[in-house]
Amino acid sequence: MDILVIGSGGREHTLTWKLAQSKLVDKIYAVPGNPGMEKIAQCIPGSIEDNEFLVKVAQEKKVDLVVVGPEVPLTNGIVDDMAKVGIASFGPQKAAAQLEGSKSFSKNIMKKYGIPTAKYEVFTDAVEAKNYIEKEGAPIVIKADGLAAGKGVIVAETKEQALEAIDEIMCDKTFGSAGNSVVIEEFMAGEEASVLAFTDGETIIPMIPSQDHKRAYDGDKGPNTGGMGTYAPAPVITEDLMKQVQTKILEPTIKAMKQEGYEYKGCLYAGLMITAEGPKVVEFNARFGDPETQVVLPLLESDLAEIMLACANGTLANCDIKWSKKAAVCVVMSAGGYPAKYEKGNEILGLDKAENENVLVFHAGTAKKDGKIVTNGGRVLGVVALGDDIKTAVDKVYTDIKLIDFKDVYYRKDIAHRAFNRK
Repeated sequence: MDILVIGSGGREHTLTWKLAQSKLVDKIYAVPGNPGMEKIAQCIPGSIEDNEFLVKVAQEKKVDLVVVGPEVPLTNGIVDDMAKVGIASFGPQKAAAQLEGSKSFSKNIMKKYGIPTAKYEVFTDAVEAKNYIEKEGAPIVIKADGLAAGKGVIVAETKEQALEAIDEIMCDKTFGSAGNSVVIEEFMAGEEASVLAFTDGETIIPMIPSQDHKRAYDGDKGPNTGGMGTYAPAPVITEDLMKQVQTKILEPTIKAMKQEGYEYKGCLYAGLMITAEGPKVVEFNARFGDPETQVVLPLLESDLAEIMLACANGTLANCDIKWSKKAAVCVVMSAGGYPAKYEKGNEILGLDKAENENVLVFHAGTAKKDGKIVTNGGRVLGVVALGDDIKTAVDKVYTDIKLIDFKDVYYRKDIAHRAFNRK
């Protein structure tokens, strides 16, 4: 079969790389794709926010399955529009994608169905939001209600920081219309982890748990980013905790969505806080995480295209999904200055030297210029190493990452540090 992948980041490169290994797949198209994906897919320039164009490409290329990478096409209803012309997609329809598209929608579902999460209130008025902060104190968490590319969350350690966050989100509109309303949550103490799951709306099969490193600098300091690195499996999620995640979070959420009239198919991403009371939901995403995908999919031993088709067709219960016993670690190479101002257009050297049997390089923010591959985003590359355990993978990734270079390159030197502290 032929597949269309929508997106251009490290997640989409990883999805394409895994789909290309499938015995079912003949050809992969990508809109718009990236230079790393060109070796395994035909990249077609165009906007991922133009549903009419995307449907036209899918029809012209006679694709059998559309795989949606980022959240924006999902919340724009691309899955609905593909269904109208009889093309199957991996991903939730627009109504179900609200689980990510609106934090207040998501929190209300959790409250109604008793899914463990932080205490919260929703505000559309900045003065009322500030009054609530004055009453509750700090630490406290402020979230822009809409989509903000993974950056619309501010963990305020002081009351002053929380009040500034309200000004930033609601008054200055740092995240645009995503900040028309805010969700203010109690601060949850614990360790974060991510559990992604395949679902066809009935059956839900979790993937290997991973842990993301959101903060820009070593020691989990500095501003929030889209993610500076990941590792899997995350030892914070024990076998017992995984059962709790399955029975208290994943299954009830899919059931709740169905009861509310929003059948949910595709990948459900649960961002979790492992608290003293057990796992609680920090946020849901309606698609694969980035850079979690970069460590989870290399550990998948089953056929990804087969699983995705089963999710779209409602036959996931028939799939026997197998995972490697290895570990994977991803370190994101970013442009100096990210997540604030950074340069684009710097040549990337050493890409061919780094890749080998146990090291993969996924393009995230790259472009081609005069036949050379150059930087074209804040997060530029995801370098992934596989090993028999996390330490082996960490040693490997930090050895091989030195073979790649570009101007002002920056990456964290402590990815997976929590795994070692735990041991």
